Amino acid sequence: MEPLLVYPDPAPPALTQALDTAGYPWKAIAQPEAATALEPEDGWAGAIVCAAADVAGADGGTDAEGAFALCRHLRTRDLPLEPLLLVLAGSQLDQLEVRDDLYDDFCLTPLSIPELEARVKHLFWRTGRGTRPELIEYGPLMLNLETYQAAIAKRTLNLTYMEYELLKFLATHPGKVFTRETLLSRVWGYEYYGGARTVDVHVRRLRAKLGNEHEHLIQTVRSVGYRFGRSRWAL
Repeated sequence: MEPLLVYPDPAPPALTQALDTAGYPWKAIAQPEAATALEPEDGWAGAIVCAAADVAGADGGTDAEGAFALCRHLRTRDLPLEPLLLVLAGSQLDQLEVRDDLYDDFCLTPLSIPELEARVKHLFWRTGRGTRPELIEYGPLMLNLETYQAAIAKRTLNLTYMEYELLKFLATHPGKVFTRETLLSRVWGYEYYGGARTVDVHVRRLRAKLGNEHEHLIQTVRSVGYRFGRSRWAL
């Protein structure tokens, strides 16, 4: 999936958190002219343009006219860009009256992460311009199979490659018990000669990164191995 164009740069923290959590790749631009200069070879997947000053980045201000100028540029290209989500303050609603052609949907501040996720997902479904990346979701856990990112309760997890691979394998088989030897062969590969302690070490690190509230997602089955999530026989 190509990245979403996000304006301005730095992007609003609530917006970037919502996009990262939902697994959408994005790239922020500081000036409208950069929309063309930095455009990926296959084009932008869509755009989220912030015109509200109360979602400004650390540099202190968002130029509303610059935001609307960017929307106009994206819409009047030879191949107009869609979907386009506009982020506004409530006091700016009157500015939409003559700009209906510049956006597909809008969102008001203060930003709500669930609302942003829902609106972006709906816009992609409605326009067919982009698709949601392939995800594995189990309760509060989400794994993005395209970007190798993981999050728990919307908190990004900093995992090593093998920690991610182990968590992915377990999460794709919820409720099933695996011996340490099976995990070694299925995750590390048949040519790996490390001992079962390798699995224990990686499970311990994963639990630490999941945190006390979520470490129970990986359960120890005494004298057997490990299970992710609840058994289908659990009451």
